[in-house]
Amino acid sequence: MNRRHFLATTAAAATAAPAPKPNFLFLIADDLTYNGIQAMGGHEVATPNLDRLIARGCAFTHCFHQGSWTGAVCVASRSMLNSGLTTFRAQKQFETTPLWGQTLGDAGYNTAIVGKWHLSKPALERSFKNHEAVFMGGMYESGPDAYNRPAPGNSWTPWDTTRGGQWLHSQPFRKNEPDSIQHSAQIWADAAAERLRDMAAKPDPFFLYVGFTSPHDPRQAPKEFVDRYPAGKIAVPANYLPEHPFDQGDAKVRDELLAPFPRTREAVQLHRSEYYAHVTYLDHQVGRILDALEASGKAANTYIIFTADHGLAVGQHGLMGKQNMYDHSTRIPLIVAGPGIRKNRRVNAMVYQHSVFATTCDLAGIPVPQTVEFPSLKRHLHSATATPKNESVFCWYRDFQRSVRTRDHKLIVYPLARRTQLFDLRKDPAETKDLSVEPRYAALKTSLTSLLKQHQKDLADPLTI
Repeated sequence: MNRRHFLATTAAAATAAPAPKPNFLFLIADDLTYNGIQAMGGHEVATPNLDRLIARGCAFTHCFHQGSWTGAVCVASRSMLNSGLTTFRAQKQFETTPLWGQTLGDAGYNTAIVGKWHLSKPALERSFKNHEAVFMGGMYESGPDAYNRPAPGNSWTPWDTTRGGQWLHSQPFRKNEPDSIQHSAQIWADAAAERLRDMAAKPDPFFLYVGFTSPHDPRQAPKEFVDRYPAGKIAVPANYLPEHPFDQGDAKVRDELLAPFPRTREAVQLHRSEYYAHVTYLDHQVGRILDALEASGKAANTYIIFTADHGLAVGQHGLMGKQNMYDHSTRIPLIVAGPGIRKNRRVNAMVYQHSVFATTCDLAGIPVPQTVEFPSLKRHLHSATATPKNESVFCWYRDFQRSVRTRDHKLIVYPLARRTQLFDLRKDPAETKDLSVEPRYAALKTSLTSLLKQHQKDLADPLTI
């Protein structure tokens, strides 16, 4: 290379436009447990679109939320997600800290949200430049017949569009079309597709946040989806119990009133069949959004992130809700696909879902706000040998429950009930055999109790156990 050619090449490189920042499409389900996807172990449920997303990206197999100060666990989980604050600080400091969408917006992103928010209006307005099609509440009511099912004379069905719940008037969210009754998941998918078309037409990178209200109860779906899951053919979980062995705190919280006490096998099969139908319908709408992204021409430079706010029991351990420390309720899916991520990758490291804030900043080359406490997962996306950040994870529920989970064991402490549970997760992943009173596990119990107390200290947990 002669000197003139060298100087010309150097000058061209110096003046070349920087690489465009990546786009982010974030999809969050409501009440979707970690194995509620077929490719993640949900063998009874069909999720072809999420399975394909996993095949083209990275799935975290041990992703958790950190707990809740309220029975509406989604409020706490979404507060941590959108602030990056750990659980006890998120409870107190959420309204005064830089938020996820706000941070990306300040860095030049065109930001928008459709669907469920369930946090404050000021936080919404700080976070997103476009927030026209938003549901501010936590759930949709469908009348008293949606509870205590099955019961004699109860004619409630998931496909009855006259029962409200997930069946909504579309016009408040789709103002340019005639009003009709549509499922919430369809409404959010339609609105998301519209936002993608609008955002893709602009030069700025975009961040689209899609908050589904599925598969939260009332677990409604079109009849063709419910018919795929005849209740009598649904398996009863290995950890099925007619009732939880003791009052774990909030034993009669709203979620637990969906099915009669004690839980019959028939009731568990019915609720799980409707849960699966709702999940499959959610998956169908996710597919429509992914198709809209492809049609926008921006898919190649877009990271797609799919997760949930928390899991759900749906008949496991005698429970229906998420106000507990079992894996079915604290462990959730996390899938990331996009530029440079190796296909069909599984990461088994224990992580918190609330790391998504830092991860997107890291992927976009944006400084992570100093207030963010959950670390970026970028190294796990790109390196098969990344060292796990968490050797154990902590979770809590009000003053009723505290837990610590390692790769192999879980300790749950119930301070008010004066109970403790200890599970060997290698031998007993369904958490059915409590080892806490067996003398040969006394040393392990002591060790895990110390680890739990260390987590409490690190996170400024005010409760003494």
